[in-house]
Amino acid sequence: MRTASFKKRLEEEKGELESRMSSVGRLNPEVPDDWEPVPTETGLEADLVDQADVTVSRESNTAILADLEARYDNILLALKNIEKGTYGKCEVCSNKIDEARLNADPSASTCREHLGA
Repeated sequence: MRTASFKKRLEEEKGELESRMSSVGRLNPEVPDDWEPVPTETGLEADLVDQADVTVSRESNTAILADLEARYDNILLALKNIEKGTYGKCEVCSNKIDEARLNADPSASTCREHLGA
């Protein structure tokens, strides 16, 4: 298996995700490795429409950040598995994950049989 090339791809995607997450959030200073939406001041807007826009924007950023952070966590797990020597093994049955599946998603943690498990 080409673990080095998968590691490189995972590290590149990790950097891209960190950049994207920092545009809508920040690292939570109280919880290591956790991201939170960037706090916004509300109630300072001139009218209710502006206040609603701020609220909708914050909710949108929260949803975007949750999706990005889930992907980020998968990337971190895959990188840890590379370091432990367990990369490419299904977390359910411990069988080898097809290289074609890893090519499609280097952070895949299950074989095709256990996809979605």
